Amino acid sequence: MKIETLYIVVPCYNETEVLPATTHQLTTLLQRMVEQQLVSAESRILYVDDGSADGTWTLIEQLAAEHPGVCGVKLAGNVGHQNALMAGLETAIEAADLTVTIDADLQDDINVIPDMVARWRDGADIVYGVRRERKTDTWFKRTTALAFYRLMARLGVKSVYNHADYRLMSRRAVAQLMRYRERNLFLRGIVPLVGYRTDSVYYDRSARLAGESKYPLSKMLSFAVDGITSFSIKPVRMVLTLGIIFTLIALAILIYTLVAYFSGRTVSGWASLILSLWFIGGCVLIGLGVVGEYIGKIYIEVKDRPRYNIETRLLK
Repeated sequence: MKIETLYIVVPCYNETEVLPATTHQLTTLLQRMVEQQLVSAESRILYVDDGSADGTWTLIEQLAAEHPGVCGVKLAGNVGHQNALMAGLETAIEAADLTVTIDADLQDDINVIPDMVARWRDGADIVYGVRRERKTDTWFKRTTALAFYRLMARLGVKSVYNHADYRLMSRRAVAQLMRYRERNLFLRGIVPLVGYRTDSVYYDRSARLAGESKYPLSKMLSFAVDGITSFSIKPVRMVLTLGIIFTLIALAILIYTLVAYFSGRTVSGWASLILSLWFIGGCVLIGLGVVGEYIGKIYIEVKDRPRYNIETRLLK
């Protein structure tokens, strides 16, 4: 029986504090899986340095020299988590039969990776790692994350509830993913569009090994906007609906004003008029912002620039 090669793709941005512990845990897991003949001895950990400002790449080079199962790719600049994942997947597909993507902080439980491989052997091309609970997250992050998943579902976006970017993909699933060429990447929405058979494994999320989260509130909001506007035009339709509603309200106010004028009643107060103007003006600006977000994405897509540039490849 052929034993498949597994690559674990780990995007890294300023991760010097966690990489030694991450490498120890992942190499131990890979060695165990090789001994159990779940994966071949050619399996690797592929670190993708996303333009880190600290010594992350130097550390990756050091770890690669110490561990035969560690390799790396250095991107020429910071292109973001999603593009770094794509860079790792496009590099791994050259040698890997199976690819697992996971964040460097290992908050996602690596002990379910053998279960992912087992689900693949049962016929699934994509196996999602799904969190049972989010006890290690703050109340704010947990609440906003769950609200985001619900909102995406309401907008008609295909996504897996409580799944981040921890997943296993077969070679043919990765090859199909490579055909999606958009620059505004939201892999949690794109991967379900691949359409092959999927399965899920469930785990409890752990606390971060060390360092700080690379997803502050500003990046979380930007990521959410990208996810919504890349997969749904419902916000634009909502703006159109609001425009129709406000037009009807304005028509009703006009009729009321005319009736009041001809019946001899004084139209009192300028405050309500000013408040109405501010309210409508705010709605107009919000509408322009929503439409502008879509136009901006079209602008980025039509330029068709590369998602990333690879500076150095350290492969084995």
